[in-house]
Amino acid sequence: MSTQTSHGQSHGGAGLAALVAGAVGVVFGDIGTSPLYTIKEMFHPHFGLTPDPATVKGLLSLGFWSLVLVVTLKYVVVIMRADNDGEGGIMALTALAQRSLKQGSRLAYTVGILGIFGAALFFGDGMITPPITVLGAVEGLEVVSPLFKQWVLPISLVMLTALFAFQRFGTASVGKAFGPIMITWFVVIAGFGVWNIVQHPIVLRALNPYWAWLFFTTHDWHAVLILGAVVLTVTGGEALYADMGHFGKQPIRWGWFGFVLPALVLNYYGQGAVLLRHPDAVANPFYMSIPGWAQVPMLVLATTAAMVASQAVITGAFSVTRQAIQLGYLPRLQIKYTSRDTIGQIYVPSINWMLFAAVVVLVLSFRSSGALATAYGLSVTGTMLIDTLLLAIVAYTRWPDTRKWVLPLCAMFLLIDVAFLFANGAKLMSGIGAWVPLFIGITAFTMMRTWRRGRELLHTEIRKEGIQLDSFLPGLMLSPPVRVPGTAIFMTADKGVVPHALLHNLKHNKVLHERNIFLTVETLSVPYAAKGERLKVTSIGDDFYRVLIRFGFMETPDVPQALMQTCDQCDLVLDPMDTTYFTSRETIVASPHRNMPAWRDKLYALMHRNAAPATGFFHIPGNRIVELGTQVQI
Repeated sequence: MSTQTSHGQSHGGAGLAALVAGAVGVVFGDIGTSPLYTIKEMFHPHFGLTPDPATVKGLLSLGFWSLVLVVTLKYVVVIMRADNDGEGGIMALTALAQRSLKQGSRLAYTVGILGIFGAALFFGDGMITPPITVLGAVEGLEVVSPLFKQWVLPISLVMLTALFAFQRFGTASVGKAFGPIMITWFVVIAGFGVWNIVQHPIVLRALNPYWAWLFFTTHDWHAVLILGAVVLTVTGGEALYADMGHFGKQPIRWGWFGFVLPALVLNYYGQGAVLLRHPDAVANPFYMSIPGWAQVPMLVLATTAAMVASQAVITGAFSVTRQAIQLGYLPRLQIKYTSRDTIGQIYVPSINWMLFAAVVVLVLSFRSSGALATAYGLSVTGTMLIDTLLLAIVAYTRWPDTRKWVLPLCAMFLLIDVAFLFANGAKLMSGIGAWVPLFIGITAFTMMRTWRRGRELLHTEIRKEGIQLDSFLPGLMLSPPVRVPGTAIFMTADKGVVPHALLHNLKHNKVLHERNIFLTVETLSVPYAAKGERLKVTSIGDDFYRVLIRFGFMETPDVPQALMQTCDQCDLVLDPMDTTYFTSRETIVASPHRNMPAWRDKLYALMHRNAAPATGFFHIPGNRIVELGTQVQI
């Protein structure tokens, strides 16, 4: 029997097993390491809870049903149906929802705003996950011996520094080890969970939702605030959907139902059993649920698993960045491809070191996983809420046969998401910690919106000052300039306007090439452009051509390779060694009292000035490009 991934590749039983193992190693790293700190955070002093039997069972029940309703039902069962040509994640879901709406409508605009904000919140999550996970693992040293407490911070910083420094080499080689490491992790935590449950099996009564209901009825509104810690059980759930394109739906679902969910539940309930027997274990329930002889080996395994979980989040940040660049929400950044075989193996230096700087600041500021947990959750729950809203739009517009049962589920998911968001929002009143992810998210959102709006204004100004191509070419042919051998490719964002680079070339060099191509690169709202949509070539007379190249938002925009397809579509033959690319690089001049506030004009100018050159981003050889400058006021 065989199965298919979302891209249509057929896999037999062995192929499915390999994909399941890979998914366990990459997809479940974040949610799989949550047991390190979740139960401990539930009994943080600021919640004022004591580990009595009713409270322990109530919190375990809340955690279990959160895993069932949020991760299992919402993400694994329902939202993974909303694949954008096999791809998942908030950017893919946003593009899918926008395709269902009238282009340019207010609702389509609102959906775009929601998607950008969700992606911005992801960067907040990406900055907090590595330090909280690594600190949570290394804090096991305090359980082994209190003398080691002073070493937790420096060891964590060294490990995080090594993790970010290694990114430039790529994860292709160590990625093969992720699956076995995480499989070992889940087997071990499940085993110790069973070992503790056997000694106190009464803890299994907490599977009954009655205990969650009892917790709420006895703690009133205070119980809602506890959801700020309960949400830690489901952090990383969005990764199941985001990584769907890499592994396919079935391997992720098999990995969750057959392996990860049982392991997590067994470990959480094992920690609960320890608390029922020894309430003083609340200081670090995870490590105190491990027998003394296994604590040091578990410390090593937990630290390794934490590094894997952090790696998955960092890789996710690189992927979201590339999608945002392709969709026009971020400037071109230098992207390095670290694998010849896997296009998803990328390294974005600026994002890597920005994350690293933020991680170091967070570790030195918060100094423990418990303190960081107060800052964790707001960005995650915000993203989950946006996912629910986008899912409802997709279900209503694209699923006429199933929306009658999906939309009621969306209403339930919305209620849960709002409760989680309210609980984490309440942390904003308790100190500056909870403001960290919100500040990161708002900063990223502001930059993405400024870049998008700035590009629109720039293109409007260029179009306003530009000359229409249809009227320019006939006039040019009346007094044709000298033609020189070769092909000139003028890159332009507006198909109907004469590129500034061509005007400058005529003005200064007073020549035209033998063949001239006006090239526009367009990004589609689907992950991968169909073969028939990739390239459109139009001859506009006298060896002038208009070429449109389309890429999906998950693709690498390799312009020279795409242009080689022109030989199959028309009589235009390109010799790479006889082709010159011309681009114009605009210098942005901020103008007060116009379209955007002056500070946003200056921010856009700064981002535009530091954008990576077209050569690397479009894979154009550096010795084949001529860049001409022009000044634009916005």
